[in-house]
Amino acid sequence: MTRTSVSAPYLPERIGRLFEIATNLFWSWDRDARALFRTLDRSLWHRTRHNPLEQLRRVTPERLADCARDPHFLKLYDGVTATLDRNATSADTWYAREYADIATRPVAYFCAEFGLHNSVPIYSGGLGVLAGDHCKAASDLGVPLVGVGLLYTKGYFDQRVRLDGWQEGSDEPFDPLTAPLEQLYGPKREPFLTVVRTSGRPVHVGAWLMRVGRVPIYLLDTNLEANHPEDRELSSRLYAGGPELRLRQEWALGVSGVRVLRAMGLDPGVWHANEGHAAFMMVERLREQITAGASFEQALAQVRATTVFTTHTPVPAGHDMFSEDLVAQCAGPVWEEMGISREAFMHLGYHPVRDHGQFHMAVLSIRCAAKVNGVAKRHGEESRRLWRDLWPDRPSAKVPIGYVTNGVHQPTWMSHRIQALLDMHLGAEWHWRMDEPEFWQQALSLDDQVLWYVHTELKAILLSFIREQARRRWAEEWKEAAHVVGAGTLLAPEALTIGFARRFATYKRASLLFRDFERLRKILVNPWRPVQIIFSGKAHPADDPGKKVLQEIYEFSRDPRLEGRVAFLEDYDLHLAHRLVQGVDLWVNLPRPPLEACGTSGMKAALNLVPQLSTLDGWWHEGYDGLNGWAISPTDEEMEADAADAADSEQLYRLLEEEIVPAYFDRDADGVPLRWTQKMKHALHAAGARFTSRRMVQQYARQYYVPALRGETSGDDAPTA
Repeated sequence: MTRTSVSAPYLPERIGRLFEIATNLFWSWDRDARALFRTLDRSLWHRTRHNPLEQLRRVTPERLADCARDPHFLKLYDGVTATLDRNATSADTWYAREYADIATRPVAYFCAEFGLHNSVPIYSGGLGVLAGDHCKAASDLGVPLVGVGLLYTKGYFDQRVRLDGWQEGSDEPFDPLTAPLEQLYGPKREPFLTVVRTSGRPVHVGAWLMRVGRVPIYLLDTNLEANHPEDRELSSRLYAGGPELRLRQEWALGVSGVRVLRAMGLDPGVWHANEGHAAFMMVERLREQITAGASFEQALAQVRATTVFTTHTPVPAGHDMFSEDLVAQCAGPVWEEMGISREAFMHLGYHPVRDHGQFHMAVLSIRCAAKVNGVAKRHGEESRRLWRDLWPDRPSAKVPIGYVTNGVHQPTWMSHRIQALLDMHLGAEWHWRMDEPEFWQQALSLDDQVLWYVHTELKAILLSFIREQARRRWAEEWKEAAHVVGAGTLLAPEALTIGFARRFATYKRASLLFRDFERLRKILVNPWRPVQIIFSGKAHPADDPGKKVLQEIYEFSRDPRLEGRVAFLEDYDLHLAHRLVQGVDLWVNLPRPPLEACGTSGMKAALNLVPQLSTLDGWWHEGYDGLNGWAISPTDEEMEADAADAADSEQLYRLLEEEIVPAYFDRDADGVPLRWTQKMKHALHAAGARFTSRRMVQQYARQYYVPALRGETSGDDAPTA
């Protein structure tokens, strides 16, 4: 197997490994590595949106020569290269110490999207960012994870909002040769590693390697000259096109993903499907077992024993399903290789009660996985209720679907200023103690005045960033000055600043804040206690109701009656997300229960000392403790949507008026809001102790990966219908 990657720029010999550092995404969460590139050229670091590869291509030779002689830069450089070398092995990691007997057997992690850094735009939102955080935590812990996904050369769509507030998508394809990727070649330098058959044609599939610390991720690519023009588009765009294209993408992900791992000489002991998009990975392994001599029943038992399936969707309509005829067209006649009938194959994705004639990817996953989990405690309960028909002889409480509550990657999402604050308060080695049960209790004794100073710094950075983004877009893109009004240019540093950023879907209820316009207006434009709201997010390209909600918010952002206290920030991505969760004062999340599977943005904010106001759904249902934020008490879930919205909005306004705004503006003699800083410290305590991806991956390892690797997982709880 041979590899090629983008050619390295010229570098002085003394700092010759800078390019090597830039092509392993560990730099995106390693504090010293990020400091290294900031020091290289601070202005260029910001102008390239924290992309060291782009920075290295644009930095001047004179500056590189200066750095090669600078003792401070060289000390940083030597420390980072030492970290890079340590990442070449998993020795002395948590996983190697805990599970030495199985420390090298890989765990294959399949996902349709990975959100690791904005320089690799192959993610749309929460699922991809969760997958990225999972891989980063696995690297930190030494879990031998191997990721498999698709390389979307056109990424997800870039958002542009018209003057009337309607979202439009634009194409800005990214060049893999400008991203931290290596193209892999076959033994004869062919640009593909495997061939799969779909829709009656062979499709050649190549792969690109993306290094994420210790974790390799293989990104599959069908944009090869050997392929039919339609097949070249299979991996071009995330979640694009109609059902046929979506199905063929998922077939390529699952089937060719297994085969690429085989071509790389990898033999995973556990296979983890992160959402049903990856379910065909299980079909390919069934085919492998059967063609090797196993019966269908034996193959299914073996695949089940080594498969983990994580579902992220709490409603039936959110799960992928395709007509059986479309599946037959895409996958046929794979059932012949498996020695079974078409009907038996289709039964793998057949729901016994609803949607007859449809092939369910989630049902296929549940039938082929011995371990199934939701992504929060409440979501586990909803998933058991949702899928109980697969076990008709059991009450929902006995359905074998568990939960592992999502977490977020602390080194990625916590501002380096907050980390420096913890260095000062807890000692520079505090990050080695995060697994200690009582460690995060020390966050409650942070100095209020110092904490508040750091937070106001981060808030100022956010507001400056928003103004500069508006300035750039006005100069380069916007044709009408009216765009500038709603882009945050009038936001004020002294106002209580609320953040609301996520996918625009109707159940997330962004417009709930505006249900009583006049009441909200009085809250926002109070000259003594001003409040402002920053919105950002994309609606799915096919979700017109979601686009309507976004349009409403955009119109409010330009309403002169609100005096510039509402902003909508265009083209939400990871770079903007970091700024928001670090710089706002309060994070708001308003999903209609029980439709939020987990929701992790509030966890990211909490790691930056930002409390949350949310309905009791997703992670907040188990994360809210009365001290770390505010909760909107649940209404009767049988209540009609409009009545529930009215009740929830009433609670929302009351909390803002009576508790939240007073707590923020009630200051001591030094100008510190002591009631508010207590909420901030409790937010950090709860998130750090319970809602990090480090805890999450350790839980996956203990409960799911290790038992399967040791042969302790059985298929006794297989669906009976």
